[in-house]
Order: sequence, then structure tokens, then C-alpha cells
Amino acid sequence: MRRLATTLICCAVVGLIAGCASSPSRFYTLSPTAAQTAPSPSGYTVSVGPVSVPDVVNRLPIVLRTGPNQVFISEFDRWASPLKDDIARVVAGNLISILGTPQVTIFPQSSAAEASYRVIINILRFDSELGKAATLDAIWTVNSVKKGKSHQGRMMLTETTQGGDYSDLVAAHSRALGQLSAEIAGMILKIEARKL
Repeated sequence: MRRLATTLICCAVVGLIAGCASSPSRFYTLSPTAAQTAPSPSGYTVSVGPVSVPDVVNRLPIVLRTGPNQVFISEFDRWASPLKDDIARVVAGNLISILGTPQVTIFPQSSAAEASYRVIINILRFDSELGKAATLDAIWTVNSVKKGKSHQGRMMLTETTQGGDYSDLVAAHSRALGQLSAEIAGMILKIEARKL
């Protein structure tokens, strides 16, 4: 009887491990959303980064907010790359489109040190609610190297998802980052126009 119980327990454990191993992981990446503008003959360069994100979402598994004080970490729905790197890449891609210049790099590339503008982003909230919304709260700073000035702004917004799955949630985050990028680009253009 004892041997039968041991055998059944072993079979159950093996079955559980096999079931977990066969669950496929899905990987997601943010994407630029800004429309391409005509190239502009700009003589300036932009460096994006560093980007900081809250520790609670600074992991590859996607973290869902399920309540005011509760989150769910999805082991099988994951970011394809570190979130702060993906955010920097997307903001840079959006700035390329909005500003009409390919001269946008991601910190710490070697050319970033010589950039005319340095964009630093501090993400305070990057909340994900599956089937509901993506919430972004970010403080950004544009440092103008040639003018020796810094300009700071804050954007808080909630972007409603257009469906109930993880792809829709990631798309909502991408749209929110598009709005953040547009605000940052607007500041760079104002500085270039000598309005500030």
C-alpha cells in the first residue's frame, strides 16, 4: 500500500512538471506609434536615456495590477526584452518619426555623449490592467547641451485597451508612450525655435 501511494505521488509530481513545462510562453514588445513626418534638415541630435521604471514592473514577466494593493505576475506572458530598454527604444523610434530626423540614439551608445539633447525618463507608474487599461505616469527631462538648460515635464494618462488580451494591453502601453514621445518632441522643437 505504501509503495502504491509513493508511486501515485511520483506520477502526480511528474505530471505536474510536464504540464508546466508544456505551457508555452508568449513574448511581447512595445512598438512606436508616431506617424512618419517629412525629413527635416535638423542639425541637432537626440539621445534617449537612461529610463528608469518601478522595481515592481522591472522584470520580464508582465505584471498585472489586480487591485489597489495587489499584483499578479504572469509567468507565461513576458516582455521580450527588459522593459526600460524597450521603452527607450520606442521613445527613440517615435522621436525619429515626429522630429523627422534619424539622428536619435539610445543612451549609452557612444554618440549619445555628444548629443544636442539628452532625454531622461523616470517612469513612476506603468500599470497594466488586462482587458481594461494601461496607465503611465512619467517625469521627463530634456537637457539642452548647447543652451545649458533643462526642461522638465510630467505626463499622467490612462489608455483604454481595445480588447481583452495581452497584445491589446501592450498596444495600449505603446499608444501611451507615443503621447509621451509627442510631448517630449514638442519641447525639443520649442527649444530649437528659441521659444524657451
